[in-house]
Amino acid sequence: MLNEKRLVWKVKHGCTESMRRIYELYKDDLLTLANALLNDMASAEDVVHDVFVSFARNSENFKLRKSLKAYLATCVRNLAYDRIRTAKRHAEKNSGLVVEETDLNTPDHLATQKELTILLREAIEQLPFDQREIIILRLRTGLTFKQIASMQSTSVNTVQGRYRYAITKLRSLLDGEEEK
Repeated sequence: MLNEKRLVWKVKHGCTESMRRIYELYKDDLLTLANALLNDMASAEDVVHDVFVSFARNSENFKLRKSLKAYLATCVRNLAYDRIRTAKRHAEKNSGLVVEETDLNTPDHLATQKELTILLREAIEQLPFDQREIIILRLRTGLTFKQIASMQSTSVNTVQGRYRYAITKLRSLLDGEEEK
């Protein structure tokens, strides 16, 4: 937290190296979050880029209250939601429009690892959006339940409950059982 405050202070005073450091620290987690929400790596990269551009432009007025990582994740989440809502509106206007999913951009793994990765991703995509988001925020970006609750404007108990439901549903999906 102190390191984040120092980096933000330096960015406010024009230090481009500190901005680069913040980007390097958080870009992978933010890309993972955006890609998981949007299911499109190109759109995810655009979202993360737009968040950092906005952060850089508004850095003079920025006040770090909690975690910079949580703040940036919230920005990515909100912008991804905006993109999803916009896509839905366009889809409703053009009822024939279908949004395509992109292939996984996984590294060359053994065939078994690839298959497991695909199965897990498909199972996560079957989760309700609020549960999927919590799984991604908790497991991939390492945010705490408290940070997620703050980001979603809900209680910690609600976040923990959604997380438990998501884990239970993932287990049943991966074990091939139907949920009752």
